[in-house]
Amino acid sequence: MADTTYQAIAMIIYFVLMIAVGLWAYGRTNDMDDYMLGGRDLNPAVAALSAGASDMSGWLLMGLPGALYASGLVESWIAIGLTIGAWLNWKYVAPRLRTYTEVANNSITIPSFLDNRLHDSHHLLRWASGIIIMVFFTFYVSSGMVAGGTFFEASFNMDYHLGMVLVAGITVLYTLVGGFLAVSYTDFIQGLMMVMALVAVPVVGIFYLGGWGNMVNEVSAVDPHFWAMVGPTTSIIGIISAIAWGLGYFGQPHIIVRFMAIRSAKEARMGRRIGIGWMIFAVVGAAFTAIVGVAVYHREEGKLPDGEAVFITLGQLLFHPLIAGFMLAAILAAIMSTISSQLLVTASALVEDLYKAVLHHDLASNQMVILSRSAVMLVAVVAAAMAWEKNATILVLVAFAWAGFGASFGPTIILSLYWRRLTATGAVAGMVTGAVVVMIWGHISGGIFDLYEIVPGFIANALVAWGVSSIGKPDERVSQEFDKAIAELAH
Repeated sequence: MADTTYQAIAMIIYFVLMIAVGLWAYGRTNDMDDYMLGGRDLNPAVAALSAGASDMSGWLLMGLPGALYASGLVESWIAIGLTIGAWLNWKYVAPRLRTYTEVANNSITIPSFLDNRLHDSHHLLRWASGIIIMVFFTFYVSSGMVAGGTFFEASFNMDYHLGMVLVAGITVLYTLVGGFLAVSYTDFIQGLMMVMALVAVPVVGIFYLGGWGNMVNEVSAVDPHFWAMVGPTTSIIGIISAIAWGLGYFGQPHIIVRFMAIRSAKEARMGRRIGIGWMIFAVVGAAFTAIVGVAVYHREEGKLPDGEAVFITLGQLLFHPLIAGFMLAAILAAIMSTISSQLLVTASALVEDLYKAVLHHDLASNQMVILSRSAVMLVAVVAAAMAWEKNATILVLVAFAWAGFGASFGPTIILSLYWRRLTATGAVAGMVTGAVVVMIWGHISGGIFDLYEIVPGFIANALVAWGVSSIGKPDERVSQEFDKAIAELAH
């Protein structure tokens, strides 16, 4: 049997499993709260791995190993920054957000939480945040579909459009049918696949090389400076910029929505331990995949022409074709987990935060679920149309999206959870300022402007929100609900 046949079998098994989970979740989805938050009944392990899988995408299995393979451990600062940011997010945001979203009129989306938390009578927060989410995530979803099509094109010589439609179709199917539960449980499975693959490849690779010492010697023979965390081209601004990626976690709607769905605030501690444990195994596995790749291809064939393929090529070299097929499925899992999470958040912004809140259309719960499924399909069709032709501008916009979300939502979320004086006007002003600073800063280069734009955007948002809120006066209900949320958190 040909290698590609084994790999195709692995892909079919994976796709069938994802669809089965979607159908299972369909039977457990009865109303809007179920469809968007799984009835707030997510166990901490599922919440943790779902947050991790929806965050990492193909970067974890291709981008990070590729960067380390090409340049050495000096590229690991981003992974360090992300791990620190994820831990802080679980520690300081997760328990308070879980408690406060229920106190704030049982909010089921980030924009509705900000609106209810600050009693924004004009719904400016919902308008601003709903539009930001809808626009940026449509591009995000589109880029994921491009990645899916490119994956099948590179791995199976399949037509790009056919591969893209296949990835989009399966992902949309289980997201549309099963909602948040389907997305969370498929993410859980995908997260397990990703971390098992990232542990298996370097472990087997070290044995293949004859042990740890041989691996170290091979790598040092290729590049004696491979192990250095600071290189001749590394700058302080570069290191700060890399670590600053961690700031983005506080403002990623598709990640922090998992905190809102966990069973209780107390279970956030277990979620943090599982989530950060998963993340450490994953990023360390990705790093050692690159290290093993350098050693193996120095010995076997010389340098790979495409470093981002090191995980794929090692999987094909070290494992039976069927197992290698599941390694390929792990990459696809990383791509699909992110697409599904972003699809659902974008649909929720369209229905819950724009259609329902702004247009004041009050529908029955089952009608809202139908409308949400229609929104998932609409967003997917628009994203697929944008991805039909490979467009570099989409990928450029996605590079801004992490900083854009982090700088516009991050400080607002933190202040809303920890500062009772935050006002709706201050929050809107801060969000807009953060987004604008990111867009302007990101288009200027040289000197201080080489600093990652999330840093000035994050700081500008926080300062403007604080300044404008200090001038105004929050609604009296805000202080009462703040005290209630803190009291419930203590219990």
